[in-house]
Amino acid sequence: MAESRQRLALEVNPLGSGRFEILAITAGPANGWVFPAEVLRESLHLWDGVNCFVDHSLKERSVRDIAGILRKPVWDNQANGIRAELSAFGPSAEVLKDIGRQVLEKSDEPAVRVGFSADVLFQGKAGKVEKILRIYSVDLVYNPARGGIFLRALNQLGINPIMEGESSMKKTQEEVIESKISLQESPEAVQTDQGISLEEQLAEMRQMREQMSAFLLESSLANTNLPQSMKNNIRKQFQQRSFAPAELSQALREAHTLLSELQGANAVKGPARIEGMIEPGERLQAAVDDLFNVPREKALAGAKVAKLSGIRELYLSLTGDYDLHGGYFPERAQLATTADFSGLVKNSLNKLVANTWEELGKAGYDWWKDVTVQEHFNSLHDITGTLVGTVGDLPSIAEGGNYTELKVGDSPETARFTKYGGYIPLTLELIDRDETRKLRAYARELASAGMRKISRLVAEIFTKNGGVGPVLADGGNLFNNAAVTLVDGHGNLGNLALNAANWDTVSARVYGQPMLIKNAAGFYGTGPQMAVNPKFILVPRALQRTAMEICTGALVREQNHVYDNVLKGSAVPLVVPEWTDANDWAAACDPRVAPAIFVGERFGLAPEIFIAGDELSPAVFSNDEHRLKVRHYLAVWVNDFRPLYKNNVA
Repeated sequence: MAESRQRLALEVNPLGSGRFEILAITAGPANGWVFPAEVLRESLHLWDGVNCFVDHSLKERSVRDIAGILRKPVWDNQANGIRAELSAFGPSAEVLKDIGRQVLEKSDEPAVRVGFSADVLFQGKAGKVEKILRIYSVDLVYNPARGGIFLRALNQLGINPIMEGESSMKKTQEEVIESKISLQESPEAVQTDQGISLEEQLAEMRQMREQMSAFLLESSLANTNLPQSMKNNIRKQFQQRSFAPAELSQALREAHTLLSELQGANAVKGPARIEGMIEPGERLQAAVDDLFNVPREKALAGAKVAKLSGIRELYLSLTGDYDLHGGYFPERAQLATTADFSGLVKNSLNKLVANTWEELGKAGYDWWKDVTVQEHFNSLHDITGTLVGTVGDLPSIAEGGNYTELKVGDSPETARFTKYGGYIPLTLELIDRDETRKLRAYARELASAGMRKISRLVAEIFTKNGGVGPVLADGGNLFNNAAVTLVDGHGNLGNLALNAANWDTVSARVYGQPMLIKNAAGFYGTGPQMAVNPKFILVPRALQRTAMEICTGALVREQNHVYDNVLKGSAVPLVVPEWTDANDWAAACDPRVAPAIFVGERFGLAPEIFIAGDELSPAVFSNDEHRLKVRHYLAVWVNDFRPLYKNNVA
């Protein structure tokens, strides 16, 4: 297969100011090669964005020669070739537009043989092009190959230029051939329609390039900080001649390199630049974080700080209270800082709470996150959770007819924030005994209490009132087996033991729950089915294995045979730590699709820790203790019964 690069003539029609329509290439023979139509069609995308230059060049292209760009290549069935729009732009754009106007302005006068030639790289063999690889450029040239002149001039002159080296082209395997254009006549013999010779036009182009080179030289020298002597030397090298911008850029870089080497010996070297500073309070907080084995702030991760021996050293160094009066004695305090003992310990303990919270979640106590929606609130006002009903279907309306009222209802459920908390005493005796380990344990206990509190509140939704849940706004318990056509009927309570068949039955019941239309007689239970399968099986620890066999096992084993488990992946088992009944279980939908249970928080899901302790604190005066207070604002409620199902198994 031969790989060949050729320049092929283009035909041009004017589209407007600075725009031309170009017939880039047509199917058929060209310079000993046949270009099939299907090969040209496949190359359409290669023509979009191709640059147009003034004159061909086998060397590196110059910015000065840019004259335009091709856009919107399309296949022309009538011409059996590729057409594209050529927009003039760049330093040589005016040359392109002027020649185009002169060639195409008058149809009754011959035009010079000036047109466009495509520089094409392709693969082929046996004289047939098989694939066009690249379009290098489309160039404005004199006497373009294969009749590559403007369309109107081609019709009048009938010129058939010759490609130099055409007979020497090789078609052997893997051979690359580049054909070159030869001028068939001297420029002096050709005149434009305005009587200006092509040689004069080319002279003007050369003059314009020299002017542009001069402008580039002076502007580049004006924007550099080289000494004047170096500027003069560079000016002598480049003035009064044309040059490529890359040539000037290289000379400027070399001059800057030389200047830096000459001045390097005179450079003044000083100490390393200071990237950042750590305040004493920040350094002390990092030491306290290390004391409680919690991560530091990112900005302090690499800071070198003195290691504290324990909580006693921290307390005495900050307060100077060597007599354990519970006061602050600055004349004896070893650390002069605005940070106080209570604040430093509180910050580290809150980090310890966060870490413990995360570890408890990994242990399974955050099961409730999978079945609930967690929401932040900006006040402690009572919460009204509104379930907006579904329209179900939009009725048709006749042309010119009136729109009918749609039945839309809601099911309001209310909740109230509850404050949970308590305190743990940090006694002066504990500080004096340096029981840092016990203080760390206190923080972990507070985190565990907060996590378990949410877990218990969500678990109790399923176990309240003998296992039928809280009473909802419609007057019925969350779980009941009354018909959904009744005002308080929920149809989501059963007594089925957990097995594969019963899990499928429960899934079907949840899937078929009717959506809310309107809370009014005649509309209860009339909505379209929810059509959502439950995603989670909620079980006590005693049923964990059964739930996993149903939903995660690959095979089902019975007494006489084994078969594939078709229910594998149908749900995710969740163990509820607070459930003690070994037989009851429940199902819940994905809250992202069908939310049912909500957990509201005011200051975060994790509990907050506060420390009260100074000489004015009543606890310090009366009890010799600093108090670690934990506070938790939570609201847990059920918004919709439909995504939930409960089985109370006797």
